[in-house]
This record gives sequence, structure tokens and C-alpha cells, in this order.
Amino acid sequence: MKLSGYKKRIKYLLLIIALLTLSAASIIFFYSKSGVKNNRNKIVKPLKNLQNSSLIIGLPADATNLIGNMAADAPTAEVTSQIYDGLVRYNRNFKIVPDLAKSWKISNGGKTITFYLRRDVYWQNAQKFTAKDVMFTYRLMVNPKTPTPYAAEYLKVYKAQTIGKYIFRVTYKKPYAPALSSWGLSILPEKLLKGKNLLTTKLRSHPIGTGPYEFDKWVHGYEIVLKANPHYFMGAPKIKRLVYKIVPDISSMFLMLKSNGISYMGLSPIQYKYESNGKGFNSKFKKYIHPSLSFTFLGYNLLDPLFKNVKVRRALSYAINKKEIIKGALFGLGIHCYGPFMPGTYFYDKDVKKYRYNPHKALRLLRQAGWRLKKGILEKNGVPFRFTILTPQGNQERLSAAEIIQQNLKKIGIKAEIRVMEWTSLISEFIMKKKFQTVLLGFTITPDPYDNASIFTGSNIVPKGLNFTSFNNPEIDVLFRKARSTFNLKKQKKYYFKIQRILAKEAPYTFLYVPYAMPVVVRTVKGIKPAPAGIGYDIRKWYYTKFTD
Repeated sequence: MKLSGYKKRIKYLLLIIALLTLSAASIIFFYSKSGVKNNRNKIVKPLKNLQNSSLIIGLPADATNLIGNMAADAPTAEVTSQIYDGLVRYNRNFKIVPDLAKSWKISNGGKTITFYLRRDVYWQNAQKFTAKDVMFTYRLMVNPKTPTPYAAEYLKVYKAQTIGKYIFRVTYKKPYAPALSSWGLSILPEKLLKGKNLLTTKLRSHPIGTGPYEFDKWVHGYEIVLKANPHYFMGAPKIKRLVYKIVPDISSMFLMLKSNGISYMGLSPIQYKYESNGKGFNSKFKKYIHPSLSFTFLGYNLLDPLFKNVKVRRALSYAINKKEIIKGALFGLGIHCYGPFMPGTYFYDKDVKKYRYNPHKALRLLRQAGWRLKKGILEKNGVPFRFTILTPQGNQERLSAAEIIQQNLKKIGIKAEIRVMEWTSLISEFIMKKKFQTVLLGFTITPDPYDNASIFTGSNIVPKGLNFTSFNNPEIDVLFRKARSTFNLKKQKKYYFKIQRILAKEAPYTFLYVPYAMPVVVRTVKGIKPAPAGIGYDIRKWYYTKFTD
């Protein structure tokens, strides 16, 4: 559910390095007058004209492919959001606004949406965009052979049709509340992808879209370069190149920032609180802080016998000291999280069950589940309680959180080992294949609470699906269906409150915290307008003044 540009509404796995929004660990790099060395020891020549300078955005991990609808990771979504457009998008205030569709009409009691498409849009190979491309994308999403985790949204469409070249209409059997926002998915080019194998097509690494930036090159594991689309229908971007650098180490980013090599990045809690103060720093950079659009959690593989018993999962939630994690790992720069919805929003149940730190209650539940303490070790049938926590590399705050969890559990006789893994391998080889016991990860939060259906409903327990914990509760499935089938906000609220209470009771996750986003930007970068969506929601409008020494 990446929200960079807010063109998409679907939920993505978020590797939160520092910024903790989709621009996580983003950086802008301006070439100095004397030239600097990159991490491959190549000399980067100074630019003669600022209008040709690059905005270099640091990614904590490489993209998996560049057809965004086919991937569930944030780095892929970050890059592809600049290459592709949807029919609609979210703006800075999370309002749904036109994108490739200039307008739409909802009729038939909310069951039909007619999109009136823009006539001035071209693919980046100069071919004309039409309703056929939308129809092709829809058919691709519902094709069972398409490797996408988002098919469920579009399988709900009863009928799709094109009317001429610039009208696309979809009809649902029942009113579907998230229908409009679901059409923020990336629209793909029919003429280039029709009949192609999506696992081998060249467009996986050399995409062609309609967005503000077009593909230039991809050096795997190092950088992805985009160039401004001069024919973009909303006007060419002011920054001429985006260079996504794969920078897994936040400390290295910060050193580059202070040495004038980086102009925009997300600070870690310790960097924000203790290492980015002083007149010299504040005269050159501007810091921002706000709750991120994400939550961090410890997820349990419910296929593992160790976590099948709900009393065990509840016990672990009681045994983990969230307050200590926020204080120790985040230096206080975060808030408690008790569910997948953003605290303070209309659909968030503030009275949901809260697992406050209580090791005695944890041990009581574990005894009920058959576990006994023997010489400080928790055992059952002679087997000690031990498991492994997987978490991605490069995220110091999450690693610190894992270490605090490890110490918390040690106090009640549980041994938790921590394994830090490279992001792509973690997702593709362990999480998506369900070869894990627990994972410490984050999900982004979108304005639509129905997006959580992709994480918690039984239909998403599929290969590459986002319900990788294999949580299956028929009542929750029914409640999500009811919530999506009404436009009555009070009814939706009632259903989502029940969903949160079931999640609290069943504890497939231990919800840990909502971290703060802490971007820092060099003061020569202009066009940044903070909003509920953060600061990176429309990089297309950013520009810069000439820098000073």
C-alpha cells in the first residue's frame, strides 16, 4: 500500500528504514562543484546547468520488478508510482481526485462507475492511451495466471466494458465501497504486454507507462534511473532525473548528508533527536516530523505448531513491553499501536483490547497452553520454547525493537533468536513461501480501512498473497464483505470495530507501534508542501535553487 504520489491504494509491505513513509530513506543528491565519489569509487562530474541536475532518492532495497501491479514491496511501488498512472489517485489530503480519468459518474445505486478518460495522454513510446489499455489491465488482474497479490479487488467486478475510445465502465453485483479508490492501480499498455509472459517480459525491467517519469536504466542492486517525461499530461516535472540509489545503511546516508552529498533523507530516531541539532545543521537543513502512514508488528506464522494456540499468541503480546520499545528503540518518537488502523481516525476503535505489558499474565496463559518453567526455561513435553524472528537489514530501530523483544521473552523463559536478512530474499524466499516462524515488519496504512482485507481475509492465503501469516477467520471475512457493501459510514464503522476486536482476540500479530516519519531536506529544495500525506506525495512539483557552499 504504498502511497508515494498517492496514485495507489493497495497495501504494500513496507521496509521502514527512517522516513517511514513511502519515501522511506529517500535522499536528494546534488553534485558538488568539485565532484564527489559514489560508492563504486567513480568520479561524478559536477553539473554545468542546474536544470539538468538529478534528484537522487535512496531506497533501502532494490525493486523486485518494474510492473508495480505484480509486486507487494515498497521499493517497487516507490519507483513504479512515478512511471505509471491510475484512473484516480489520492491527493495531499487523501481525497480521491482524477488522474487518467478526467471525471467519473457513479450510478445504479452505487454499483456502476463510468470513467471518462483524458484524451491527451500518451504512453512513453508515443502511442495513444485509450480505454483498451484500461480493459487490458483489468483482464490482466483477474487472469488466474497473473502473478499478482491484488486480484481479489477486481474479481468483484461483474461486468467491464469500453464505450468508444475514452469511456470505461465497471458494474458490480452489489455496492462496493472501495470500488472507486481501487482504480488507482497502475494502468498498463495493451499493445506492449498483450500475449506476453509477465515473468519474462522485457517490461519487467524496462517499463513504459504514462507517468511523470520514464525509465532510463536499472543497475540491479545499485540504482534505478528515471528521466522526466516531457509529454506528461499534467506538465513535465521540474526535476529532470530521478536516481533511486540502493542504500541499505542509514548511517552512511547521514554521513553523506552532513558532508553535502545528500539533500533529502529520512532520519532515524537517534539521528533526529541527538545528531541533527545545532545551528550549523539547522541552517542547511529543514527537519519535519509527523506520525507515519504505517504500523510495525510482530507477525506469527499460524502454520507453525508453536503458534497455533491462541493463548500462546496472546501470551507473547502480554510479554512484549511496547512502552520500552518506543522509549528504547524509537527514543520516544512513536505511538502505541493496537490494530491495523491509524489511531485517531474514524474507523479506529480506541477501546479495543490492549495487551499492556504483563509477564505474569503471559506465564499464566502459557501454563494453560501446557508450558512449564523449569530452571528458568519454558518447556512443553521436554521441548524448550524457542523461535526465530526475521527482520530486514538496514533498519536499526527495528533491530533494536527485536532485541528488546528478545530480552522481554527471555524473562519468561523463551529464547528468541534474531535473524537479519536482505530484503528481497526475506520477502521472496521466506515470507511469501511461508518459511518463517515470526517476522518483524511494517505495513503502510491507507485512508481506506478495507485495504486490511488483503492482510487478514482467508482468500488472501495464497502464493504471493499478503496474508502470509495464514490467519483465517470466517467471521472477519463476512465483516469485511459487509463493510465493502455499504456506503453508510456508521455501518462501516460498526463492522470495522468488530474486525479490530476479533484481531485483538485472535492475535495473529502483536501490534507494536506507529513510528514517526522524520524527513530532513536541504533548504535549497523548494516546492515542498507538508500535508496529511507527508511531504513526498508529489515530487513532480519539487524544484531547487542553486546551492551554496
